[in-house]
Amino acid sequence: MEFQAVAIQTPEGANVILGQSHFIKTVEDLYEILVSSVPGAKFGVAFCESSGPCLIRSAGNDEPLRDAAIRNAQAVGAGHFFVVVLRDAFPINVLNAIKQCQEVCTIYCASANTIEVIVAVTGQGRGVMGVVDGLSPKGVEAAGDVTARKDFLRKIGYKVQ
Repeated sequence: MEFQAVAIQTPEGANVILGQSHFIKTVEDLYEILVSSVPGAKFGVAFCESSGPCLIRSAGNDEPLRDAAIRNAQAVGAGHFFVVVLRDAFPINVLNAIKQCQEVCTIYCASANTIEVIVAVTGQGRGVMGVVDGLSPKGVEAAGDVTARKDFLRKIGYKVQ
């Protein structure tokens, strides 16, 4: 067995949701969830089918984001792995609905950070072992950092003024 770190390529201004699912209809169900959750959100979805023709299935309402999802799915190349590339919405707006999707088994991450997917390669194929999401902590927040965090959440409308 071999381990590889596969860098996810996130388009500027986009977020990525990575997960595992178990059925070919994942692409259509994720499309329906995304298109109905946040009006105006742009997205692309790609899903690595792991039986039959073993194709990467895709959908979306934004061709460049769909292409980015496909490229990332190809790079990881693990069965039942899915990629959502999202713009004009945040993962927090769609994550619970995605988690409730019948065929979704696992969410590995939802992030705009740099992401590496740790992939195990065996004689059978490839599987996701986990992800490295962003950078390691540089310290513990101080009083000024707490204030900055709270101010930021209010600035973007996620907390009451």
